[in-house]
Amino acid sequence: MTAINSETDPVSMLECMMLIRAYEEQMAALQAAGSAAGTCTSVGQEASAVGVVRALGNADRILTNHRSAGHLLARGADPGRLMAEVMGRSDGYCKGKSGSLHISARELGVVLTSTIVGGELALATGVALSMQMLGEDGIVACFFGDGAACEGIFHESLNLASVWRLPVLYVCENNQWQAFVHRKETMAGDHVSEWARGYGIAARTVDGNDAEAVRIAASEAVATIRRTGEPFLLETYTYRLRGHFEPDDQSYVDRDELAAWRLRDPLATLRRRLIANGGVDARELDRMEHRVKETIASALAFAQASPYPALSELTTDVYA
Repeated sequence: MTAINSETDPVSMLECMMLIRAYEEQMAALQAAGSAAGTCTSVGQEASAVGVVRALGNADRILTNHRSAGHLLARGADPGRLMAEVMGRSDGYCKGKSGSLHISARELGVVLTSTIVGGELALATGVALSMQMLGEDGIVACFFGDGAACEGIFHESLNLASVWRLPVLYVCENNQWQAFVHRKETMAGDHVSEWARGYGIAARTVDGNDAEAVRIAASEAVATIRRTGEPFLLETYTYRLRGHFEPDDQSYVDRDELAAWRLRDPLATLRRRLIANGGVDARELDRMEHRVKETIASALAFAQASPYPALSELTTDVYA
């Protein structure tokens, strides 16, 4: 594997979070202009993605969902190739055939992105079992939301992982929204982590808007899995600041709730902390923002210059 990003210092994490935010805002803008297909963003959840992914090792595998850009970029994915993929261009990670909802990047250990709610949960046990049977190093990190946790496959996956003692890090990014339905309408309690204990699986809930807290909790969870060989569920309690799928006016969202969570924006939270403790100053922040803008501009130019797949590619890379 190559190009995997494993830097864990807070300044590096903040810049990666800034890159994820800028990338997703750019893709939303392209969609609004009719230049790209619709996409599901993870704006507001950047701390969860960066904090967890930076706690993983090179041999670890990732299975993710329709809000995958943050996980991919945190792992070291090239923004230009991601954009090209979403825009259906041949220089994308899957030759422009996956769009934003099914991207995989073998060189980064990203096995798949599933747009089927809970689809990654159905496959995480299989990937972990195969790694175990082949004697491979590494664990499986499976990202899903609170909506997927309300699917039957969540319970099936946890049950098998517990019985078979599989090295799976289940990461529930509890962003309070299940498409257009609030979590409180489908869950009796507040935390998915409580459900894991019924299967004998260790679990923890962490502030998903605090990148450093997420990284520490994820590192401890990963260390526990490597030591015991057993699964662990980490719930990152966060909030989706944009709609379910672009475009989305969020007319169904309570304005006061959204405003309250905006005050806890993970980028602003880490930025304030770094300034307060002297970890970064205004000039460095300006340089970081400039680098991010240049990266996104270069990525867009690369994607727009990439050709569409040739007609001869129509039946390649398919099972039947």
